[in-house]
Amino acid sequence: MSVRTRYTAAAACAVAMTIAGLGTGFAEEKVKIGFSQGTMESSWRVNMVEGNKKYAEANLPDVDLIVTNGENQASKQVSDVESLISQGVKTLIISPVTADALTPVVKQAMDAGIPVVTLDRKVNTDVTLHIGADNVLIGKTAGEFVCQTLGGKGNVIEIQGTAGASATVDRHDAFHKVLAEKCPDVKVVADQVANYVREPAIKFMEDMLQRFKPGEIQLVYAHNDDMALGAVTALEAANRLSEVKVVGIDGENAAYDAIKAGKMVATFTYHFVAPEGVQYGYKVAKGEKLDKEIVLPTHQVDATNVDDWIGKGF
Repeated sequence: MSVRTRYTAAAACAVAMTIAGLGTGFAEEKVKIGFSQGTMESSWRVNMVEGNKKYAEANLPDVDLIVTNGENQASKQVSDVESLISQGVKTLIISPVTADALTPVVKQAMDAGIPVVTLDRKVNTDVTLHIGADNVLIGKTAGEFVCQTLGGKGNVIEIQGTAGASATVDRHDAFHKVLAEKCPDVKVVADQVANYVREPAIKFMEDMLQRFKPGEIQLVYAHNDDMALGAVTALEAANRLSEVKVVGIDGENAAYDAIKAGKMVATFTYHFVAPEGVQYGYKVAKGEKLDKEIVLPTHQVDATNVDDWIGKGF
């Protein structure tokens, strides 16, 4: 066989392999989606990541989902996003540690033509899509519940989430607005950031039980169930749970069990945005046009309906 004949045969083979999707890999090219998680310190956020990963593995074989963990440090999450941008992701999914710190790098992604989907928490710049429950509604409904539960008078301890996170701001501001307007004799007498993590909430509550004597606190409002359950732990250890009501947010199975047992009085469900994150991230990567915001439903769970929710949380 001549050199020319061999070259022609090789070229024909290469063309055939390209058409078949072999050799070049064009037909098997994955849709690369980046998922920047702000932290994995709570079970809620672990479920967010695992739920989206499992859905992608089972239903989106053409997706390469790259997950990073910001470890609750804005600077690390910024670096994570910069790395995802450099890897050429088709969509950036992000649940930011804080709005202000992550806004510039999210804008950088949008300016580079990379669609951005924010989950749960927002940033202060335009994005392609935001998915989450209505934190303002949750804070408002929690405030109304507390006004009613305390009969319009009492002292509240507030355990806040991560400072500067949009969810924290909304759950705080809406709650306080309701108290001021509807039950001004219900006072928040102390509050502290505990980053949505149980251990700092336990320590803070222990300190508060030293500061406030029996009868001086009527309720604890925690920005998530993990911190609410931390408050329950401290109250039980001090033998004061019977005098203090505890309210949480998220919808953990452990919170439902605590409500059933009389250790908490309510929680407000906040879906962990899985598998919606990767579902809609994939649609965006494929160029599908969507509304700018998808609001997930929330529900009040208390002693009147907790039996309907047992085992349905996370």
